[in-house]
Amino acid sequence: MADTALPALSADNQGKIESFIDAMWVEKGLSDNTLSAYRTDLIKFACHLQAHTAHGQIALCHADDIHHYLGSRYDAGLSERSTSRFLSSLRAFCGYMMREKHRDDDPSRLVSNPKLSKPLPKSLSEQEVDALLDAPDCDEPMQLRDRAMLEVLYATGLRVSELVGLRLGQLSMQQGVVRVTGKGNKDRLVPLGEEALEWLQLWLSKGRSLFLKSESDILFPSKRGVKMTRQTFWHRIKYYATVAGINVELSPHTLRHAFATHLLNHGADLRAVQMLLGHSDLSTTQIYTHVATERLQKLVEQHHPRG
Repeated sequence: MADTALPALSADNQGKIESFIDAMWVEKGLSDNTLSAYRTDLIKFACHLQAHTAHGQIALCHADDIHHYLGSRYDAGLSERSTSRFLSSLRAFCGYMMREKHRDDDPSRLVSNPKLSKPLPKSLSEQEVDALLDAPDCDEPMQLRDRAMLEVLYATGLRVSELVGLRLGQLSMQQGVVRVTGKGNKDRLVPLGEEALEWLQLWLSKGRSLFLKSESDILFPSKRGVKMTRQTFWHRIKYYATVAGINVELSPHTLRHAFATHLLNHGADLRAVQMLLGHSDLSTTQIYTHVATERLQKLVEQHHPRG
């Protein structure tokens, strides 16, 4: 079961690792890919111990040995996620060593997992958003509906699930707001803006009744006259992105991300954006400051004479 592409191990290290891998296969029925990842992580650590410690045995490793190895991984530029996976492999191995009476402590428990950074959300430039919103042919009723939905989505930063679930009673055209029930059944009032209100008025007066098969309060019914699914509207977004010639990778929350990023780019207060998005924790909203900063840095690099 050894991987010949990895450095040579002492017989003791090889035996301990393979015994652990066999036990994981028997006890937990782990997949070949998971077992291979365990083996690779442990062999690399064992090779480090052979090269940098007097004992040279993975079964005898100390917390200091683990910290030294993590330092070498950091210096090599390895990702936080792969380091977290290594620690998971090592903890499973140390637990096995204790059960088999090869040691009476677990040094991996004295080592904290690295803090994983959240991936930055995908967003669109303001020009790309304009192109996406202009993509529907509004002479066609379904595309008029889609244009109104896209405008509301970008104007409010709603989740797609919140958008497709909107009811007429949640909308106040007079006050220019929509009342949204988000996660945790928490209500929030979100302003719509003039452009979204104009498209909503057009949709309500000229398009919506064409989709209704019976009495309904769904704001944006599907062609069957019922509530649209998130998946259906996601496919519509992808279609209009193709029409608009937008080649960046999209997600169902792309316009929500653009809403938050563009507000911050134009000087909006972070707590105000938090309230509009319906985030219970400000730290969830703070990721958008990184997106905004990244975009500003690129602008400086592109346009500043000494960028």
